[in-house]
Amino acid sequence: MKNRTNTIRFWILLAVLLLGGGIINVWQRAADDYLSRNFVSNGRMASFYVGYYATQRNGATYHSPLNCLPGSGWVMTDPARITITPGDGSASFEANRFVVANGRDRALMIYWYQGRGRAVASEYWGKIYTVIDSVRRRRSDGAMVRVMVPLGNSQEEAQTAAIEMASQAATELPGFVPN
Repeated sequence: MKNRTNTIRFWILLAVLLLGGGIINVWQRAADDYLSRNFVSNGRMASFYVGYYATQRNGATYHSPLNCLPGSGWVMTDPARITITPGDGSASFEANRFVVANGRDRALMIYWYQGRGRAVASEYWGKIYTVIDSVRRRRSDGAMVRVMVPLGNSQEEAQTAAIEMASQAATELPGFVPN
């Protein structure tokens, strides 16, 4: 009887471990390519990140900062939508703006989703367009773009610097994130 109980426990434990490993594998899909850089201009630092996924069909997809930042201890406040106007005269688009804090670190964050000729703030519209483009264009590639600027003494200065970097980046991104 004791042998049978141990065998059942073994198989239950094995099933739990395999299921957990599968779940972790799904959640830890990494970007196919990414860029993460810190820039300094006029004494102000800005962090720039782009995570690009060549396909989002196999469960590997960008995820919203609304999920990953709070999971890493960041508190997100003061949400807003702002307009980004690319420096090259391309069409303006909306992006998300938040004030984020983790301990003593406070920053202004701007992010949006880009790919297949679109830049959108809404993660839901980004996913809807991915499905539509998968059917119509047979493409599901895309990227999540994020700019973070430490708040320093002024939220307005941080926002101006973040918008300026986002505008410059939006000009260059089509060369790296296919339209």
